[in-house]
Amino acid sequence: MHMLYDSESFVVVHMLPEAADPAAVEQTEPKTGASAAPHMVRHGFEIVDKRSGKEVYLDGSWAELFQQQILAWQQKTPTQEEVEDTLDRYASLAQNPVVVH
Repeated sequence: MHMLYDSESFVVVHMLPEAADPAAVEQTEPKTGASAAPHMVRHGFEIVDKRSGKEVYLDGSWAELFQQQILAWQQKTPTQEEVEDTLDRYASLAQNPVVVH
C-alpha cells in the first residue's frame, strides 16, 4: 500500500497485490479433486473524499484508467486544482462510508 496523494479534501492510496502463494495456486478442490482456478492478482486505488467521509475503490478497468491518468500527470505536472477536479469526478462514484478499523 502506497499513499500517492493527501490533501485537505482527498487521500489516494495505491493498493498493491500481495505476492501469490505458489502452493495456493496449485490447490485442488476437496470434493472433486479438480484443480482450483488460480487467484488473479490485481492492484487498485482507494480514493477517500474527506469532505463527505466516503471512499471508492477502483480496480479492474477503472484502476487501469486511473493508472493512465497518473502516468499523464507524470508527463505533465498538473496543478493541485487539476488533480482535485479529477479526484472529485472519481469521488462522485463513492458510496461507501469510511470506517476506521
